[in-house]
Amino acid sequence: MGNDLNQKLVIGLDAGGTRTRVVLAGAADGRVLAEATAGPGNALTVPPRQLTDCLAEALAAVMPEGARDRVVAVAGGFAGATAADAGDPGTVRARRALTEALRRLGVPEGPVGIWSDIEAAFAAAPGAPADGLALVAGTGAVAMRIAGRQATTTVDGDGWLLGDEGSGFWIGRSAVRAALRMADGRGRETVLAERVGRSLGLPVDVLPTGSVPSYDETGAPAPVGPVCALGPVGAGSRAVGAADWSRARREDFRRHLLPAVMADPPIRLARFAPLVAEAAGEQDAVALEILDEAADHLLATVRALEPGPGERIVATGGLLGPAGPMTAPLTERLRVLGLNLDWVPDGGPGAVALARFMYDGRAL
Repeated sequence: MGNDLNQKLVIGLDAGGTRTRVVLAGAADGRVLAEATAGPGNALTVPPRQLTDCLAEALAAVMPEGARDRVVAVAGGFAGATAADAGDPGTVRARRALTEALRRLGVPEGPVGIWSDIEAAFAAAPGAPADGLALVAGTGAVAMRIAGRQATTTVDGDGWLLGDEGSGFWIGRSAVRAALRMADGRGRETVLAERVGRSLGLPVDVLPTGSVPSYDETGAPAPVGPVCALGPVGAGSRAVGAADWSRARREDFRRHLLPAVMADPPIRLARFAPLVAEAAGEQDAVALEILDEAADHLLATVRALEPGPGERIVATGGLLGPAGPMTAPLTERLRVLGLNLDWVPDGGPGAVALARFMYDGRAL
């Protein structure tokens, strides 16, 4: 970095449920000078000491000791916090942890701002907007109305037990439910039964595909294709429909699948969302319906914020990225309302923008 550090500096943090990203930038122009990542930064779920250690680790990685006295403002976007209420428990915890981490590293006291990770992501959009709508669709799902860079209204984000409709968790759970319903006779045939079972490591002889393994010319097991003709069948495999999936094998499938699912925290069901996207790409009817319903849920979440035509929606989360499975169906639905998605990968740039606003006195 060299001479780049001989200027006033700002720090932006994007502290989410799975990782914390810290960005060091120039206060004058916002140019990124260094970045580092550390562990989870949810202000409500990460124990205070662990959160402080995590922040100190990432901050130390971007700030050489000789540059720490040049930091003029720090802004953190934390999962579990909000800028709308300074007394919110998550906001209080985040401020304490961040202040202590900075003190530990010898950074002079200065402006420290706390926002939610969603508020920071909204500010990461081009132009660092102050007002509009934010939508997150990843493992969870939530939408917010932002006014003056603070959330004023929240829709969903109620967690796996009560909400997060249309999220990666919701999609993954739907995949497992579809597999179980195919197995017990209540649901239609779908490649998801085989793929969910294989992902969970179920014995091959209980899966709804050929139970007799086949091998290629090298003697290695040949790839196994999906159920029936819903997608391309792998070389050497045999397509087997529900009629060929005996009741005894279906019972064994259920007996193996349920304990395998229950062994993990419920939120881990989100890991099956990519299987649904893959199956939908092969025109599996059940997978297509799951994604279609997920898009309807996300649309309902946005509509509950009563958006006006042309109002900006800043989106983030893996489901809505450039290759996200929900991007096309949701974009099409929003276009009918005169709305367009503006996707950002994370809140790091937004946190830097918020820190710069704090430094130069622009309205927050």
